[in-house]
Amino acid sequence: MIASALVVDDSPVQRNHALQLCHEVGITTGYSASNGHEALGLLAGLARQPELLVVDLEMPTMDGSQLLEQLQKRGIKIPILVVSSREDALLELVKEMARLLGLSVIGALHKPLCAKALRHALSNSVGCVTQALAQPALPLNAKALASAIERGELGVHYQPKVDVQTGIVRGVEALARWTHPALGRVPPVEFIRLAEQSSLIHALTMWVVNESMLQTASWMAYGLHPSIAINLSPLLLDRVELVDEVVAAQQSHGVPADRVLFEITESSLISSKAVAVGALARLRLKGFGLSIDDYGTGFSSMQQLTRIPFTELKIDRSFVHMAHERRNLQVILRSALDMASKLGITTVAEGVETMEDWRLLQRLGCSLGQGYLIAKPMCASDLTAWLKEYRFRRTDLRAAGSAGDLDSHAPDDCLERS
Repeated sequence: MIASALVVDDSPVQRNHALQLCHEVGITTGYSASNGHEALGLLAGLARQPELLVVDLEMPTMDGSQLLEQLQKRGIKIPILVVSSREDALLELVKEMARLLGLSVIGALHKPLCAKALRHALSNSVGCVTQALAQPALPLNAKALASAIERGELGVHYQPKVDVQTGIVRGVEALARWTHPALGRVPPVEFIRLAEQSSLIHALTMWVVNESMLQTASWMAYGLHPSIAINLSPLLLDRVELVDEVVAAQQSHGVPADRVLFEITESSLISSKAVAVGALARLRLKGFGLSIDDYGTGFSSMQQLTRIPFTELKIDRSFVHMAHERRNLQVILRSALDMASKLGITTVAEGVETMEDWRLLQRLGCSLGQGYLIAKPMCASDLTAWLKEYRFRRTDLRAAGSAGDLDSHAPDDCLERS
């Protein structure tokens, strides 16, 4: 829980209002500054940095965007909440600027602020806050990661992918997790980047492939029929042995190829070499599914769909989260979903966190949803327990007019007992 915040706003009324709201949502210590210069001076003099900055965009002498630039130059890594009375597009532009600067913006709210919106921004951004407060970066190295892979210190967590119309669980995404014996939980972005910068991404990926297929085979032995999605690093697409290694693992565990889907980040395919494109073609020929991940974040989205036989399109969470409140996101969502439908491609919306966004996806005809509204990633044993509890709440997720008893109509390709 965030305990302290600095509010930067040139309006005394708005500044005091924001401080009062911070207290209402449980932030016990509040600081204030009337402009960017004053805020930087205050930060330099504090023995302990606040855990949140609430920054107004329109201020004299140094506006909000200039303040963000100064924070980056001074190495100040405090989570930021941007507030303004300006249009959505401007707020999103400032968020993007902060991301490019390496800052953590947990939300952008319209003035006048209200306790509900502030509480919602904080509750849905715990991971961002934790990551930003974890600076400096963890003292990890390739040797530690290699040892973790060899010793089996890593684990695989599974996040459900759910039919948007019926609420039925169709499959899971396999995600690597690492709990270091001394450092504790290591953020995936840290150790995956480390693996890609070293020679360990192949070992890490094949470990996930084997562990997730072994678990899938175990589920199948108990009468469950999941599809399993596995992230594939673009660095591996140039590996000529990749497809043979994947097929060997799939056959060894007895998992049908059509139950396995490989997710490839869209931006990694912009300058694909012939060997990489050939690897994707061979994976499809062997019966595996292909998913274009983080759709909408690259530079040649539609071109990729014409070049590569994708079976699934995952829409990036930046186009899904809070889309019910933003018309421009709804236009992009509708366009992507309509295009995929006409191409016969399954669609997955990432980062679904609110029921309002879930209902929007139902109206727009999205196939599958994935996000904290449904479930966070979890280990296999927790997933089994979660499935039992989920049966009691999935009726609330079902679209109006969705037919039938979910238990009796559960198809063979979902994570349900047959």
